[in-house]
Amino acid sequence: MDRRSLITAAALAGSALIVPATAEAQGAASILDHYAAALSAHDMVAFADLFAEDYTNHQVSAATGPPPTGAPAMSPKRGSVAFFAARLAGMPDLKVTIEAQVITADKVAASFVYTGTHGGTYFGIAPTGRPLRFTSCDIFRVQNGKLAEHWGMGDIAGILAQLKAPAT
Repeated sequence: MDRRSLITAAALAGSALIVPATAEAQGAASILDHYAAALSAHDMVAFADLFAEDYTNHQVSAATGPPPTGAPAMSPKRGSVAFFAARLAGMPDLKVTIEAQVITADKVAASFVYTGTHGGTYFGIAPTGRPLRFTSCDIFRVQNGKLAEHWGMGDIAGILAQLKAPAT
């Protein structure tokens, strides 16, 4: 085999590896779009379907607190879905957009922007009717097209400041 044939064969073999990675990255980007769309549509069934059954959430937040004494343990998947269901109850017109995203072979990261009106009890605070805007930065490991792990942080202090600000 001459050098030109060898280089051509190597280039073709390398490009075959790129196609699946590109398709996988497109699927990973799509999962972020589905995440934002499901929350914006308030479709908790579609939202829950994004998570693997053995999903792990590495984010620990003082805002969520421990489960009540004697309450059955909740899986991380159910806990995340319940957290966002409470967010939707507190902000019935919630919309979620993606401000920026980064995608690797098995991880996706996004800066999400949440906007809505405080129309229901949220973090124990009665509805104020105030507009809210806050962000979160989240990193997910994607496996088999599902969110398998999560690391992130949200602007809980910013939310509480908006909720508790004196009326103008």
